[in-house]
Amino acid sequence: MSIAIFFDQRNPERWVQLLSEALPETAIEVYPEIKDPGKVTFALCWKPEKDVLSQFPNLRVVQSIGAGVDHIFNSQQLPDAVKVCRIVDPQLTQDLFEYVIAGIMGYIRGFPKYSTDQVNNRWKPKRYKTIAQTSVTVLGLGVIGSFIAQELAKIGFKVRGWSRSRKTVEGVKTYDLSELLDAINESDVLINVLPLTPETENILDKSLMSHLADHGYVINVGRGQHLIENDLIDLIEGNKLSGALLDVFRTEPLPEDHPFWSNSKITITPHVASITTLENAVDIAIRNWKNLQNEKPLEYEVNAVLRY
Repeated sequence: MSIAIFFDQRNPERWVQLLSEALPETAIEVYPEIKDPGKVTFALCWKPEKDVLSQFPNLRVVQSIGAGVDHIFNSQQLPDAVKVCRIVDPQLTQDLFEYVIAGIMGYIRGFPKYSTDQVNNRWKPKRYKTIAQTSVTVLGLGVIGSFIAQELAKIGFKVRGWSRSRKTVEGVKTYDLSELLDAINESDVLINVLPLTPETENILDKSLMSHLADHGYVINVGRGQHLIENDLIDLIEGNKLSGALLDVFRTEPLPEDHPFWSNSKITITPHVASITTLENAVDIAIRNWKNLQNEKPLEYEVNAVLRY
């Protein structure tokens, strides 16, 4: 049995080094240099090319090296017996919260506006909201979303949270699948941390975002496919929304001619809200490899139907 690595736009060398040091008796190979596809039982993946895993008849586990698994489900047709796992990294969760709080504070204190004013030599003070005056809705109450919602509530924000099934999160008013508009209505800030599934794709549309408070703000750290981009632009240009902070996009890198680049009310970051710690990700992959060998339950296994 062997481990195969399938990375797009990522250098696998450090993974090979760390895995080889920890698992000296295990063959570690990088696609397409696979000697015997029949021996591969464990795949490490990041944005694998379409249907590439169909070449490996004895594959049993596909391990994403990030928190997301949509790049696997959207590109591969996996047999039911193949398990998919993801990375859950406490530091990644903390990093994502810090990104979100930076975005919210910039919004309520008007930093995007003042950045534009500075370019135009314009001195124009504006009243700001306080934390206690600001309502926030978090879409997605998994491990990461629940942490973000709870930490925001501790600081003093008025926080709502929405997920497929109602969750209990300290300090947060939660809503279930049927109550999406109630969760959004008149909220100042909308934070999307949902997984990408057929049900959540395109969820951030004009109909939904129009229910935010006037001059509301959108932060998307989920996936680019959650957001209908032209709807966001229309709402900003129509002054319904004051702006957005976006870390994920339908096409990455964002094309040079994309209208987001020239919109001063949209802040763009290049998918850096949180970056998985290499050592932590490798440790999880090693533990799952050993769990597979010993027929033990896998860590952070994903429900193939729900895709999270």
